Amino acid sequence: MKFNTKIPKHLNQAYKKELKQYRYYLKNNQYNSAWFHLERSHIIGQSYPLEHTYSHWLMLKFGLMRKDVKEVIGQILRLLFGGWKSFINHVPLGNTGGVNVPPLKRMAFPNDIEKLMKD
Repeated sequence: MKFNTKIPKHLNQAYKKELKQYRYYLKNNQYNSAWFHLERSHIIGQSYPLEHTYSHWLMLKFGLMRKDVKEVIGQILRLLFGGWKSFINHVPLGNTGGVNVPPLKRMAFPNDIEKLMKD
């Protein structure tokens, strides 16, 4: 069984770039764009426990800020289970992480992220 503990450098850079974009748009009250980049951070980091958990933590905070009860409840559940599933390499790749998609649904990677994953 493969255990994921540390995100590769090139993925970490892309993950941090998405989080930077998320914060920029959030600060400027552009919530749809902020969420878009938060979902992308989730896709990139979901195979690594710390990054995966942190993306869900930010999604929980976003849901609280937006007073989205459904998102808050969904993110609490994902926080409980997501990190350990990353550790044992059992995540639905490509999943964007929000409650608008089932938590175990595999999804196609955006083209640029798919290329990152292959590198």
